[in-house]
Amino acid sequence: MLKILLPVDGSDYANKAITGFIALLDWYKEKPELHLLNVQYPLRGNAALFINQTDIKQYHQEEGQKELQSTCTLLDQAGVAYQYHIVVGDPAEMIVRFASEKQYDQIVMGPRGAGGIQGLLLGSVSSKVMQLAKTPVLLIK
Repeated sequence: MLKILLPVDGSDYANKAITGFIALLDWYKEKPELHLLNVQYPLRGNAALFINQTDIKQYHQEEGQKELQSTCTLLDQAGVAYQYHIVVGDPAEMIVRFASEKQYDQIVMGPRGAGGIQGLLLGSVSSKVMQLAKTPVLLIK
């Protein structure tokens, strides 16, 4: 079965890409196994010195779930099964590493996400993923 990684950040761009991808699911011979991936930025500065690791992990999980919520709702409404994962690190590097380690067949994402600067043809995360990934990347506008 085809395993597809869908990096999402809760942005309108990501949800537009997910909606577009749902419409393309009939292209696949059999329903692919979908995995959502949300990447949280590490806490900046000395926060880790003052906050215990359990609380930091809890914070990242809660923030990740907030960012996944709208995407999960879209997939639930379409009756599409999925799993989700929340990791911490540089978004592009974590997407590429996760796709490689877990042996996904394809990465599907929007051309930009929440960090996208208006006017850029391709967001920095999407651009970096396309440069670094050995896994095929499908961009959906």
